[in-house]
Amino acid sequence: MNEHLDSYNHIKAWVPRGLLELSTQHNIPGCTKEGLTPIQLRWRNGHLLQPHPLPPGLPLPRMMVLPRLVDAHVHLDKAFTWSNHPNLSGTYEGALKANLMEHRSRSADMVLARGERAMQQAFSQGLRAVRSHIDSGGFEIESSWEALLTLQGRWNGQLELQLVALAPLAFWSSPEGQLMAVRVAQCGGLLGGVLDPSMIGSKVDRQLRILLQLADRHGCGVDLHIDESDKAPAQGIQQLLLALCVTPVAVPVTCSHVSSLALLPQASLQRLGERMAMAKLQVIALPLTNAWLLARNPDITPLHRPQAPIRQLQRCGVQVAVAGDNVADPWFPGGDFDPLTLMATAIPLTQLLPWQRLGLAPFTTAAARILDLSWDGVLREGAPADLICVEGNSWSDAMRRSSSRKVLVQGNWLAPFNR
Repeated sequence: MNEHLDSYNHIKAWVPRGLLELSTQHNIPGCTKEGLTPIQLRWRNGHLLQPHPLPPGLPLPRMMVLPRLVDAHVHLDKAFTWSNHPNLSGTYEGALKANLMEHRSRSADMVLARGERAMQQAFSQGLRAVRSHIDSGGFEIESSWEALLTLQGRWNGQLELQLVALAPLAFWSSPEGQLMAVRVAQCGGLLGGVLDPSMIGSKVDRQLRILLQLADRHGCGVDLHIDESDKAPAQGIQQLLLALCVTPVAVPVTCSHVSSLALLPQASLQRLGERMAMAKLQVIALPLTNAWLLARNPDITPLHRPQAPIRQLQRCGVQVAVAGDNVADPWFPGGDFDPLTLMATAIPLTQLLPWQRLGLAPFTTAAARILDLSWDGVLREGAPADLICVEGNSWSDAMRRSSSRKVLVQGNWLAPFNR
């Protein structure tokens, strides 16, 4: 790829039109059928200068550029634990059982080592921000949080790490939960929990409202594992919407998974999506783990796999990101914190079209906005000089040749990542 780099601070590349902002003095250049346009990119002192359309007559680029990307939902504390705690049934129940077994042997040093490995891979492969949920609300709190807070400080300025306290809803009603919320707020984290079909009734409603009140009081966002199920469609979302009517909050509320919404009739899904948009709910779709775990039957291949109805929610005005979720842990044996591999594997499952604005947004601008990052990922004057460069001139090349990438961080090229 080095021969394609004109100089240390200058490249010619194909850029997705939806991720490009040009000066008004420039005419909008022509695009390929895949929405790619040839651009000159320059940078100085870690920031992009004004992008320029490639002048006519010059050779066309042989590389494609994306901004450094974002993974809005991962689990660093349990990453790379599959070998010692496999879920050979491939079921949700099997994952939960193996996860609980892993907790019994967990230590701060183990979590730190796994997390450091994950952060190194994520950084080298082109991620600039990661939001990790941390199993909380039990004996594993101290070891996990100690390790992840260490990582957050260690990687500050290179790879942003957001932390979510993933705890049973009832935990937030306890004195320990009240103290934990203060700790989470101090590190800029979020409060989380699980809301699934087994959790119904006034007791859970009260716990949910206490969580919302606690988050709002401390200025913490909320990120819930919700409706990760192949039954009782949208029961968690319905309960959340009712709780928000009684306990409105000013902090952002994110709904991760929402897989069972796909089981709703189209008209019902449309009405629910509109209510979600009015409540300003954000969604993070996790197609890889959900395709692996849900609707599993040992005797048949499932013909219908519950997953977040991304395009239907987008049409209702809901912001939706796609994230990687689990990496080599009891919940999913694959993954490797690689944003390009995530795109290449998630796109067939979701049937998103990356050459369309709404098809690309879940991996780029929507993910950045849900994490409330200072940069939305659009290449414009003054934006960070943070790029992923891949050989080729099409989306097909980007999806097939991800291992040939070169990553630019604050205007400096990283050494190639060795898998």
